Amino acid sequence: MNGVHKFRIPHILKKLPFVYGDFPFLKLSAFIDVSYYYSQGASFSASGSAIDLRNDGNLCELAKRSRIARNDAQSALLEYFHSTRGLPFLDAENMSKNAPEFFDSLTKRVFVKDDNRIGSALTRFLRYHPVNEFEPFFESIGLEPSEYSSYLPRDLMFLSEDQLLLSNYHVLCDYGIPRNRIGRIYKEATEIFRFEQGVLKLKFQFFKNLELKQSLIIKIIASCPYLLIGKMNHELNEFLRKLKELGIENDWLENHISIDDLYNWEHILQLMSLLSDFGLNQGIQRKVFMKHPSLLLELSGHATFSLISFLVKFGCRLEDIQNAFLHFPKVSVSKFVTNLRNCCKFLDEIGMPIPDVGNIVRMHSTILGSCELKTVNSLLTLLNCGKEMACKIVRENPEVLQTWVLHVRVKPIQEEKRVLRVRSVKTDFLSSLGFEENSKEMELAFRKLRGKGLELRERFDSLVKMGLSREEATQIVKSTPQILNQSKEIIEEKINFFVKETGYSLSDILAHPRIISYAVERVKLRLEMYKWLREKRMVDEKLALSTLLASSDEKFLASHVNSHPGALEYWKRLKREVYSSKPETFSL
Repeated sequence: MNGVHKFRIPHILKKLPFVYGDFPFLKLSAFIDVSYYYSQGASFSASGSAIDLRNDGNLCELAKRSRIARNDAQSALLEYFHSTRGLPFLDAENMSKNAPEFFDSLTKRVFVKDDNRIGSALTRFLRYHPVNEFEPFFESIGLEPSEYSSYLPRDLMFLSEDQLLLSNYHVLCDYGIPRNRIGRIYKEATEIFRFEQGVLKLKFQFFKNLELKQSLIIKIIASCPYLLIGKMNHELNEFLRKLKELGIENDWLENHISIDDLYNWEHILQLMSLLSDFGLNQGIQRKVFMKHPSLLLELSGHATFSLISFLVKFGCRLEDIQNAFLHFPKVSVSKFVTNLRNCCKFLDEIGMPIPDVGNIVRMHSTILGSCELKTVNSLLTLLNCGKEMACKIVRENPEVLQTWVLHVRVKPIQEEKRVLRVRSVKTDFLSSLGFEENSKEMELAFRKLRGKGLELRERFDSLVKMGLSREEATQIVKSTPQILNQSKEIIEEKINFFVKETGYSLSDILAHPRIISYAVERVKLRLEMYKWLREKRMVDEKLALSTLLASSDEKFLASHVNSHPGALEYWKRLKREVYSSKPETFSL
């Protein structure tokens, strides 16, 4: 017969006795003309139907162009998983609709001649070419092919062969964990899916004992799968206890925890402990966390650790850091740190000395952290000035940085120079206090004072508001101008503390005005220690405030503490008490 070709007998047909056993004389090629099928690139199934196994089928393209074609193909896949393979309907539906990579790979192997028979074509294909069900399963629960390839079992093909996997998967689904989040749980804590029957349900009992709402438990489990295998359960319990101590309800956590993040409760607890060491008592911590949850939760506190480290590097004091937290802008902590670093780099590029950069960071950290500045070259072009002029403008008025941010139009500096106008306002303020214009005294005050003239006047008025006469307030500013570098709230709080808590008077502040510059903790610690030494008759009862407060801790200890038995131990204990239980009203 012309056109009749011999072909290799499929392996499965060799096992049939009628081929080579009972009828060895039969030649199958004598009865079947296969030239047409080979020319079409087809292979044979047991039923004799021709199915295209090449990777250039047209069903994939049809599904991409037509929603109807895609729905038909997905329905056929759903029918296969549910009716043919016996998977629960919801599992089958999720695998057929939420595994796009698997779906595309499968449909590329199917050739459809009639667009109206898409479902039947795919059904016929699957009848003779069963798929590895673990692939669409892993993809449907949120894993990428590159992620789940290592999880594919070598000796299994059907999900029904791994009942432990399905059982624990259904426990998570029934509890309310979103199916597309279970992939992350599998990746972070694979052991969960090897639990025996009933074990996983017992694990959820731990969270029920914490009296958490189910909606919060779902978020915690989805973001912290390791909790289900017993890791950091104690840390989570301790964190929830501390939140309760701060007066923060669990609803706050539910509103701000993200299932897209992974939380390390141990690191978060370390941050809370550090903030306590920095003088943020429970009242302040509650205020900060309620207003800015990201300070506690973002990157499990790592972003805030970076922020604190950066601020300390530039010489920020405890009250500066507290003030930055209390007035934190509405940006992520990571973005704040990035902006802060870029602003410092900007100030360095325009030639600002490092001490001046440090002063601006200490006084205006919230402004720097909220500004995404233009590059130096583009800004100087827009301002039509050089680096020196830009540096003077920022030094005199750091708030101008808020107008130099991206996507904000910048006007060129006018010929009269904006910096001169700012200096003029500050000059008027200092002149009103009795400073002679162009004198060395005024120039010294200019170098030490930070802020606009109106801000300095408000801070000066706060001194008068606290009971000092205008002449006394002027005397203080002339002797210690840097007092006005603090906000009016901080000035008022410090004077209130000194007068109401320590028993000293405003006249003592006049005698030693630098006391307003010291941190409340420093003043309280020194005066309490001095009080103890007086009671023990170990020190002169009439030491001047300047003697007690001006020296460093090392000199103070050497002069008044180390030489007396028991005094050093009392100093250490008192220091711990002062810095761990600072009243909220004195924190600013």
